[in-house]
Amino acid sequence: MTQFSACVEALFTREHAAIADRIRASAAAKLDAVEFWSWRDKDLDAVERALADTGLRLTLFSSEPRSPIVDPAARGEFVEGVRDSVRIAKRLKASALCVLVDDRGVGAPTAEPRAHLSRRAQRAAIVAALREAAPIATDSGVTLLVEPLNSKLDHKGYFLDRTADGLDIVEEVDSLAVRLLYDLYHSAMMGEEPGGALGARGRLVGHVHVADMPGRHEPGSGDIDWASALAALALAGYRGPIGVEFWPRGSTLDALALMRRTFEGPALPGSAVGP
Repeated sequence: MTQFSACVEALFTREHAAIADRIRASAAAKLDAVEFWSWRDKDLDAVERALADTGLRLTLFSSEPRSPIVDPAARGEFVEGVRDSVRIAKRLKASALCVLVDDRGVGAPTAEPRAHLSRRAQRAAIVAALREAAPIATDSGVTLLVEPLNSKLDHKGYFLDRTADGLDIVEEVDSLAVRLLYDLYHSAMMGEEPGGALGARGRLVGHVHVADMPGRHEPGSGDIDWASALAALALAGYRGPIGVEFWPRGSTLDALALMRRTFEGPALPGSAVGP
């Protein structure tokens, strides 16, 4: 059966102010796991208690600081941030850390493109940083998830905005501890179709996020063909959890109900596909 991981930065935000309460609400909604973004601004004791009380597992959170590893000068800061974040992951029993390769458009003030670095040099810097951090993740049993983001609307100027480029980077790093975080919303915003974007490389995907497009609301609220998208994920070989990272148009429970109705019938990851 497919498992759903609730992003509590987006779900239950209207209903509850505290992250711990959103974790408990996720359990009550019969979701299987939770995830969040930054950890340095969280009450980790409260998070730990909520996870223990509910029995939910923590899928992932972001490695911090969000060092712009498109720049070789940020590599040392990034690697130390992975060391710090891995310690928290072990404490909270999280299985993965999300890695954003560039700080532009992800909460920091938008910066001018780094004109002194070619795209080739920036890509090489990403690969070098991930290769240095990979053994730290391997030793701790944690996966680093590299996430492409759309540069058309939400993260203008972001370097890694194409799924194929992210998969190429994961292949070049060549570590089981480094995988892709494939976000169907960001992919759709870039005009990608899941089958074409992933091809036969679903084995390189460590996690998936879902939200509809446009609006980044619950699946079923927009234009994405979810039957086709989910079947493509399954055929590409992805068998992991689905990260529920959308902003509900109304109540979170109503949004989850629409998502579940929308997902009825398609070949979900984790389900048997083919003979």
